[in-house]
Amino acid sequence: MSGDDTREREQVERQRVRNVVEDWATFRDGGFWDRFADVWHDDGRMMATWFRGPAEEFIDVSKAGREGEGSILHFLGGSTVDVSGDRAIAQTRMEIHQRDTVHGELVDVVCFGRFYDFFEKRDGDWGVVLRQPIYEKDRMDVVDPGSTVELDRELLDRFPDGYQHLAYLQTELGFDVKADMPGLKGAEVEALYESGEAWLAGEPLDR
Repeated sequence: MSGDDTREREQVERQRVRNVVEDWATFRDGGFWDRFADVWHDDGRMMATWFRGPAEEFIDVSKAGREGEGSILHFLGGSTVDVSGDRAIAQTRMEIHQRDTVHGELVDVVCFGRFYDFFEKRDGDWGVVLRQPIYEKDRMDVVDPGSTVELDRELLDRFPDGYQHLAYLQTELGFDVKADMPGLKGAEVEALYESGEAWLAGEPLDR
């Protein structure tokens, strides 16, 4: 196989992975649950501020959450994909938009970051083995411009800058929010990058 053929094949595989990333957001937010299940491998896992566990359980809680009054939506930006044989790491710029009530006021929280995805190709199909978001910065806005909301500074400061408003909202909603998720800098995100490199080198997933 020539160098051009190799590069073309790699580009095709990267695009196939990117397609799965886009399917994840579209199917999850649109409530296409059967199709959403297809983006994961059977042993796939999801890590988020408010959920950590098997993809099958994540689908169930996402389905239940969509029937409530609040909403969580995802918007995607640019993506880069590293492929090594039947494994890949995809990093995709994203925004998480969550709308719900805090202290009696309807608010919008926007969190900016990246999806860091561990992919594997099995039986010819790429699927997510692990999704670990990286949370870089966030903000909270009151939906009614004539209203204000006063936040508990002690609760807000309990969480990293990258997702402290998102964590505040989710804690107020009763979720057990993890306080050491990867951010723009720090030991957590460096450890994630090391896991990604090990994954591409063929080592077992250690997360």
